[in-house]
Amino acid sequence: MSTTGATADPLAALGDLPGVADSVESVRKAVDRVYGHRVMRRRSNEITSEAALRGARGSAALSGADWALEEVRRRSDFSGDGEARTMGAALRLTAEAGQLLSIWRQSPLRVLARLHLVAAADKAEHVGRPRRAGEPVDEPLIDLPLPGAEEMHGRLEGLADIVIAGGSAPALVTAAVVHGELLALRPFTSHNGLVARTAERIVLVGSGLDPKSVCPAEVGHAELGQDAYQEALRGYLSGTAEGMAAWIAHCGRAVALGARESTAVCEALQRGAA
Repeated sequence: MSTTGATADPLAALGDLPGVADSVESVRKAVDRVYGHRVMRRRSNEITSEAALRGARGSAALSGADWALEEVRRRSDFSGDGEARTMGAALRLTAEAGQLLSIWRQSPLRVLARLHLVAAADKAEHVGRPRRAGEPVDEPLIDLPLPGAEEMHGRLEGLADIVIAGGSAPALVTAAVVHGELLALRPFTSHNGLVARTAERIVLVGSGLDPKSVCPAEVGHAELGQDAYQEALRGYLSGTAEGMAAWIAHCGRAVALGARESTAVCEALQRGAA
């Protein structure tokens, strides 16, 4: 994503790409179905908690820790092997996201640094700051060209400026761009996927699209699968209208699937089965 020659609202044009308006509308309908469910009126805190757990599980799966949901519920120690640490990082990030909503629009770089600090709690080196020239990036499941540190810093500042400026772009578009750009840049030496998906959640919640955080896009991204995730990301990296629209549509399907998951939880609670 380039901000060269950007207008005051550089993301607005993305909302006019072919198919994006349909994706935005589909997401809105899916979200409305969850919020309109009778269980949400009485037990929304339970739905939020369950969505957080399932979202963390989905995000961890895309970073190589594909655990069954019941295993995540059962475990209390996430300090063991690499998969356990990844799951622990995903759970910590999900819990932290809600504390950072008020800061995001004023200082997104501060939020991103905090998210990396939370995710990489067990690593003292390189934590909580963007990588510098020559520092390696540990993100083995993201098979994309890695920008140099100088380019990364410039684009990260540009992304922050866009977030701070705000604009008229739909929440789905902004969330998709934040998610895609962070994965394209991989600004930290580790945990970039987890951080990017958490930032997407922050945008969706903070925008008012999903204020109770009950439509975990991470669930949908995991359900759509690693291959589809990578393919959509390559579309984003292409910078073409078709590629950008495909990435936004992919993120829209992920949010809709997350909404469907929480609708199913509502139905289960209504039946007394969960």
